[in-house]
Amino acid sequence: MLIDSHCHLDFPNFAADLDAVMERARLAGVGAMLTIGTSLVKSAQVIAVAERFPNVWASVGIHPHEAEAEAGVQARTLIDLSRHPKVIAIGETGLDYFYEHAPREVQKTSFRAHIEASRQTGLPIIIHTRDADDDTAEILRDEMAKGPFPGLIHCFTSSAWFADVALELGLYISFSGIVTFKTAETLREVAARVPADRLLVETDSPYLAPIPHRGKRNEPAFVAATAAAVARERGVTVDEIARQSTENFRRLFTKADVAAVLAAA
Repeated sequence: MLIDSHCHLDFPNFAADLDAVMERARLAGVGAMLTIGTSLVKSAQVIAVAERFPNVWASVGIHPHEAEAEAGVQARTLIDLSRHPKVIAIGETGLDYFYEHAPREVQKTSFRAHIEASRQTGLPIIIHTRDADDDTAEILRDEMAKGPFPGLIHCFTSSAWFADVALELGLYISFSGIVTFKTAETLREVAARVPADRLLVETDSPYLAPIPHRGKRNEPAFVAATAAAVARERGVTVDEIARQSTENFRRLFTKADVAAVLAAA
């Protein structure tokens, strides 16, 4: 079984055919999904999707693009939302200096609040970083020194240096369909050398459809193509990537009852 560790099933792109999307995922061997919160005002609809399907979990958090619109978030608010039984993670959060839809200092403050919520709850933090690796690394090192917290770098597109920083801090690394793009040779090199016990796969759907689905709406079924690409780079079978990434998901997201989903599959 594969698990799509990062998708956005509450987005309008899926409103018309979500049941069909879920069925295609099942047929592709994708047995579970984590649908991701991007703003607190939409937390209820993210959680509602997870409540609708037994093999879907949710996270709660504020994407860096939304950090100014929801400035001043406190860890306590995130902690309160995370008490829902289907919420297994904090985020996504982090820093995005490519678009800079929110001021950098506002993004940093929000990021640190999410880290504090992760530290207090023990739930993994889902980290988005784009064109901001130096500041992301600085914050992660500073916050980890205050007390440990679990987490992962989602949709990894950074350098080997940043991968090493994340791994040294005990974080996991998740690869999206970008790893299949022709221009992503450096990323494939990172995917080939990440320790097997720190590796996850995702779609980030509805965005970033992998080859051979480029140009289409991405959906959880397509994580199989990403897993196949990672398997090729690592010289292992797709079944091995499925087994290892599922075990890694279970180890990281300890609140998720993966065993029950496997038993029901």
